[in-house]
Amino acid sequence: MAADTLADMAVNTSAETPIPVGEVSRLIGGWIDRLGAVWVEGQITQLSRRPGAGVVFLTLRDPSYDISLTVTCFRAVFDKVADTVTEGARVVVHAKPEWYAPRGQLSLRAAEIRPVGVGELLARLELLKKSLAAEGLFAAERKKPLPFLPQLIGLVCGRASAAERDVLENARLRWPAVRFEVRNVAVQGVHAVPQVVEAVQELDALPEVDLIIVARGGGSVEDLLPFSDEQLVRAVAACATPVVSAIGHEPDSPLLDLVADLRASTPTDAAKKVVPDVGEELLRIQQLRERALRSARGLLDREERGLAAALARPCMRQPHRMVDERAEQIAGLLDRGRRCLGHLLDRADSELTHTHARVVALSPAATLRRGYAVLQRADGAVVRAAAEVSEDEELRARVAEGEFTVRAVVSPSE
Repeated sequence: MAADTLADMAVNTSAETPIPVGEVSRLIGGWIDRLGAVWVEGQITQLSRRPGAGVVFLTLRDPSYDISLTVTCFRAVFDKVADTVTEGARVVVHAKPEWYAPRGQLSLRAAEIRPVGVGELLARLELLKKSLAAEGLFAAERKKPLPFLPQLIGLVCGRASAAERDVLENARLRWPAVRFEVRNVAVQGVHAVPQVVEAVQELDALPEVDLIIVARGGGSVEDLLPFSDEQLVRAVAACATPVVSAIGHEPDSPLLDLVADLRASTPTDAAKKVVPDVGEELLRIQQLRERALRSARGLLDREERGLAAALARPCMRQPHRMVDERAEQIAGLLDRGRRCLGHLLDRADSELTHTHARVVALSPAATLRRGYAVLQRADGAVVRAAAEVSEDEELRARVAEGEFTVRAVVSPSE
């Protein structure tokens, strides 16, 4: 459908066959007439009601973008809301786009103007809050930790505002060496959102900036609306630098508080949360030094007592006493060992003597010394029976003191 409409709106032209400016303006007017009436929301930035004039002129601006449109309406249409609609108010306009061909200007002819009430604004903010929360922009895991001692702080605030003074004075009272990179912007009205977004993005791009504070004093719901704008919320969510929100007072809670890495209830509270107190830190350092000194002294005292107890032991007073005692024990053991070994050797010698005597008593030589002889045949075999020798067989007789030859005489058996 859209492609067909664009095709119908297309005009065939070339350098050889151009169309006049008036024709272009007429064609644009024809295309705009096809749009019909639309409902438009915006913020009134300029309001012109000339006495006696039958037409009222308005400038309607998108608070999130630097875009404006001129709106005209009959006085009777505006008079219905004249008591509630002023410059800076948010309105919803039912209007028809018009093209003024002689000047090539686009405007809206309003047939009805409705002010946007606080309740309706809050309802829209609640819907936007739920939508952004569903995307995870408010999730706790996305929050970035703040540095303990930032060297350079970016501050986005109104020019010469109480919020700027509160942040600078309280931060420098707590830590005099802290430095600020200040960006003064509009903090309410139609220019607030683009200027705050630009300032936040500019500070985020500076590598020396450690964190960013967006600060503003209290105000009405309408005054704080720029800090609930979707464009600003997404810009803060995209920052690589931690962002602190310090908008309004304790009850105020714009959407910027939810997406920021830290929410401060007031600008003064933000100054206290982003920099440490030099007095408290010096006191903490002193306490830590005293604690470390007490610990070191306690350790030294404990080790000294342990060393004194060790030196008081007898073995430390007379270190050779233990060696002497062990020497006496060793000497006693050696003497005992020698005696045991002597007894074992004496007993073994006695047993050996007795065994030798028994062996000698039982040996063949002892038997021979008692007058016995051993007879052996010529082949060396010992004669054990008379039947083993023959008559006149020569035998060798061995006695205790030598041997001699004998001849066998066989006696008849009985």
